Amino acid sequence: MTKKTDKTVTFLILFLNFADIVIVSQYIVMTERYINPHTDFGFKRLFGSEFNKELLISFLNALFRGEQDVKDVTYLNSEQLGDRADARRAIFDVYCENQKGEKFIVEMQNVYQEFFKDRTIYYSTFPIREQAQRGGNWDFHLSSVYTIGLLNFNFAEGLEEAQHWHHEVKLMEVDTKKVFYDKLTYIYVEIPKFDKTEDQLVTMYDKWMFVLKNLSVLMERPAALQERVFTRLFEQAEVSKFNAQDRMLYEDSVNAYRDIINAINTAKKDGYAEGYAKGFAEGFVEGFAEGIKFRKVEIARKMLRRGMAVDEVAEVMDMTIQEIKEMM
Repeated sequence: MTKKTDKTVTFLILFLNFADIVIVSQYIVMTERYINPHTDFGFKRLFGSEFNKELLISFLNALFRGEQDVKDVTYLNSEQLGDRADARRAIFDVYCENQKGEKFIVEMQNVYQEFFKDRTIYYSTFPIREQAQRGGNWDFHLSSVYTIGLLNFNFAEGLEEAQHWHHEVKLMEVDTKKVFYDKLTYIYVEIPKFDKTEDQLVTMYDKWMFVLKNLSVLMERPAALQERVFTRLFEQAEVSKFNAQDRMLYEDSVNAYRDIINAINTAKKDGYAEGYAKGFAEGFVEGFAEGIKFRKVEIARKMLRRGMAVDEVAEVMDMTIQEIKEMM
């Protein structure tokens, strides 16, 4: 065999291997017909764009089960700055107000964080403070604020015995068990606890929950979802209809989503294992904490190497931005 023939054969082998990779990658993409709403791109495409705001309106009305009649929403700036230059900012997935001026923060949260409840309380302060009017004539009248957490995990803290997946929290007077202040509401929705099948879907809330949990694994539109709003949703969620830029952004978002899930799972598994082993050698409590801290830093560094922003890594790993910068 001549050198030229040898090079040709080598080229053909490489070409066929590349073709196999392309075929496999196309197959993987095509098996996911609809977008994953748990990804940042997927959630904001469906609920965070002016073009698709009828989806958000329908979801909010379903979520409040008749207690709200949202006719229209105006999207607000999702990036909120603190009072000082060095204060921690907040970036909401979706931030909007209805026709009455009531504020809604809607967040998709994929992994549990130690101070997640604190974070939701902190987030709610931004739409409260921005209502303050300059001058001496303001009487402190506030519009309602709703903070909605769509949780892709079971939120055990304080809800261990709760069987339902919808939790509504308001300020309460302890003795009377009555609502003390009804303009500040926190709603936590535990998506994994929703276990209704297609033939059990009755309300619009049931149907939206089914979509949030199962959209990315569906291969066709379920017969139970015949409302016009779902026609819109499935049109916007079909991956094959994305343009090249949107497809690239979606794939990046899926990869980031998987990295975060894998990183958290790895941190839990390896961190606890390392901490446990180190604990026996150097004292259980100190070693356990040190092992967890060591693994946490390693995972954070891995996220940075993958191109994640400093503030995103800090938020996911429950660290300060300064801690992240110090280990770079």
